[in-house]
Amino acid sequence: MTAPYPPDSWYVATADLLPPFPALDGDTDADVAIVGGGYTGLSAALHLAERGVDVVLLEENRVGWGASGRNGGQLHSGQRRDVAWLERTLGREQAQRLWALAEEAKALVHDLIARHAIECAWRPGLFHAVHKPRHVAGERAYVEKLRRDYAYADIAWVERDALAEALGTAVYFGGWRDAGAGHLHPLNFALGLARAAAGAGARIHEGVRVRRLEAACGRHLLTTATGRVSAETVILAGNGYLDGIDADLESRVMPINNYILTTEPIGAGIPGGILQGGEAASDSRFVVYYWRPTADGRLLFGGGETYSRRHPADIRAFVRRHMLRLYPRLESVRIDHAWGGTLAVTARRLPYLRRHRPGVYVGAGFSGQGVAIAPYAGRILAEAILGSPGRLDAFAALPCPPFPGGRWLRAPTLVAAMTWFALRDRL
Repeated sequence: MTAPYPPDSWYVATADLLPPFPALDGDTDADVAIVGGGYTGLSAALHLAERGVDVVLLEENRVGWGASGRNGGQLHSGQRRDVAWLERTLGREQAQRLWALAEEAKALVHDLIARHAIECAWRPGLFHAVHKPRHVAGERAYVEKLRRDYAYADIAWVERDALAEALGTAVYFGGWRDAGAGHLHPLNFALGLARAAAGAGARIHEGVRVRRLEAACGRHLLTTATGRVSAETVILAGNGYLDGIDADLESRVMPINNYILTTEPIGAGIPGGILQGGEAASDSRFVVYYWRPTADGRLLFGGGETYSRRHPADIRAFVRRHMLRLYPRLESVRIDHAWGGTLAVTARRLPYLRRHRPGVYVGAGFSGQGVAIAPYAGRILAEAILGSPGRLDAFAALPCPPFPGGRWLRAPTLVAAMTWFALRDRL
């Protein structure tokens, strides 16, 4: 049964929703079958269909139903790991290559919005706020490094008082502003990709859960309750929703839940309000806080994680306590929407993006960087399938080991690790 979009989501309340795509009815063949109707799957379907490839996309619920339609809407620069970590771990050359690819990813988002006239309320600018005094020197050095070694002029350090004025809270100790980053309405962006992919000829089916993937007669067979798809190539693009399809993939990609609320309209994003310049913000916690103004003047705030399929009974209260740490003056403000969603992380917080085995490609584990990297993953997976694997190879070279204990022990292992990081954030 197809699950509806989350009813308490501000994104759903303000989305330009599409009519449902048909369910799969019987067996069919395709050149490429895609599992998952989020940014990666929709972008891959679009780029393949534009090149004349026969594509079938299978989405268990509705397009954009998962993390692509529930996230914080922030388009960040770089990878989930910063360039200093990448240089230490992978070397300067590979770190610079990954930075360049991430810049291409941001440019692709803007190109898709412009080329397909996607109305998704793009606003430029993103603050990164430092939550501990001991991190200030390192974060300032990071800004200088990006400007000096990566020629990234869009980033600038912001002193504590100026940051407090911009954010509307004095709890942080400085930070930086990235003029090349920003925020958008993520569900409308996903729906725009779906509209474009269908218009290019991709066959999209909703309400279709893939129960099994197996090799058959030199092709790949995807079995669902209402039919089967035989394809030469498969892309697994379900991110945190791929349980039961591939055990090795599950051992490397871990679903976690994150939660968001929106307040009543409070004048956020305009002079005199919270985030008065209209930018988004996130902070330096490992279990990160992220927030931004909406087009109708609400504060959209994300904070808190859980590591099972079960959401908190009261999501409003769960997120509200985090918001009040930054903005205690919002104690009496009404919370109009609150929802959760499942994203996916990898052990190294680097995307799992590669040919998983012959004829089967994967794009998953974007670890909170999916607004930029996931649509780009769809494009470079399409490029690889069409015979140009260079960009995919750069990501495939990244280390993405299984979680300790594999698929069965990944959750308790991650809980232990995240408990430690959450404690470190408070120390």
